[in-house]
Amino acid sequence: MPQSDGLHLGLVGVGRIGLFHARTLLGLDGVEGLTIADADSARAKQVAADLGTHAAKTPDALVEAGVDALVIATSTSGHAPLLALAARSGLPAFCEKPVSLDLDPLDELIEEVERAGTLVQVGFQRRFDAGYRAAHDAVAAGSLGNLLVLRAATHDPEPPPQAYIAESGGIFRDLHIHDFDAIRFVTGLEIVDVYADGAVRETAWFEQYGDVDTAAAVLRLSGGALAVLTGTRRDPLGYDVRLEIFGTGDSIAVGLDARSSLRSVEPSAAASGGHGYANFMERFETAYRDELATFVSTVRNGGQSPCPLAEARAALVVALAADRSRAERRPVSIEEVSSAQALTG
Repeated sequence: MPQSDGLHLGLVGVGRIGLFHARTLLGLDGVEGLTIADADSARAKQVAADLGTHAAKTPDALVEAGVDALVIATSTSGHAPLLALAARSGLPAFCEKPVSLDLDPLDELIEEVERAGTLVQVGFQRRFDAGYRAAHDAVAAGSLGNLLVLRAATHDPEPPPQAYIAESGGIFRDLHIHDFDAIRFVTGLEIVDVYADGAVRETAWFEQYGDVDTAAAVLRLSGGALAVLTGTRRDPLGYDVRLEIFGTGDSIAVGLDARSSLRSVEPSAAASGGHGYANFMERFETAYRDELATFVSTVRNGGQSPCPLAEARAALVVALAADRSRAERRPVSIEEVSSAQALTG
């Protein structure tokens, strides 16, 4: 139901992204209060004290405190259970990606949320970035003509902690799930098959987890266009995220700006204007704020989720296809992994 008063929000998880979200939420119009919870109760108390807000001992206690909506920023293993808690409690929820690393629990969650009729917004923040939105609008307007090929890249400046990688689900489900979602969002097309590979080029301990620190994939889209994707966990020049779209009417790029870590060595090229982005939070700071502002506005005023669970499922299926392709060294169609039954059969 639309609400005229400010919201009392519950935030679960105050690690790096959760703390970032807490500070953002406290600065948003329409937010009247914030109560936080974390698996580390001492950390929750300290963060609450630092921010001048309140802490609850558990997510259940947070819900019982009478919050109007949940923001979920825990590790991935907590996402589906906390979204189920929100559904049972009749609460709208914002949840970081990926919602789940596997289809079975995600499909069960989708059914539970549909029965409850609650709002869920998934945190694919690139959908709220000005560059990605401009690219989406240009494709939708038809100014690019017939789409031919896309080039996408996500390169981390340095690997995440080893403990994070151990639970991440691998480079395609953790890092590149953003690219899969962004390609679908910008083009309005589905990814229909994937040919992916990967290697450990810089950080040997990735092999302990069956993961890679360097990846590449070729994607075929439903309209016939192709996309090429690259990713690394190590780029000493900074956080580098780009999407280039080539059509018969125009060619455009997202992520090529004065802080791009990619530089031309052509003699006539202009020098880079500054240092590369330090991390994803710096690069997408405005997008993170805008996605949370949209969530707050939707909860208060009503409307459809700008990124429902179905979008999270579509991106996860592509990531699972990429995992299978890398493991089996062959192209994999999305149809092969589009149901949990296919994965377990």
